[in-house]
Amino acid sequence: MDVEWIRRVCMAFPHATEQVLWGADLVFKIGGKMFAAAPLEPAPVCLSFKCTPEQFAELTERPGVIPAPYSARAHWVALESEDALPRAEIRELLGQSYGLVLARLPKKRQAELQAGQKGRKV
Repeated sequence: MDVEWIRRVCMAFPHATEQVLWGADLVFKIGGKMFAAAPLEPAPVCLSFKCTPEQFAELTERPGVIPAPYSARAHWVALESEDALPRAEIRELLGQSYGLVLARLPKKRQAELQAGQKGRKV
């Protein structure tokens, strides 16, 4: 897993956008809200993402997964190394993170995104 792999996974979600923030972090968003972040330069963590409270409790018990700095109170976890979790599980967790953030968007914004999806070929 590297930042290009993370980028391919995250940008495959409908209406996902990316932005470099805080100097060297590649942040992935849906509707202007973050669902994942990966540093572009060497850092103590290689990926952060949102999860459910239950997943947060489970994941942070595993080696190499910690509460995400600055955002743990919102149930974000961070991977300390690229091999902390299998790729298939990371892909699934990124999808869940995307879904959690999308579901929390205002209904009007969700409808706007869905309307923009119509007629788009995948």
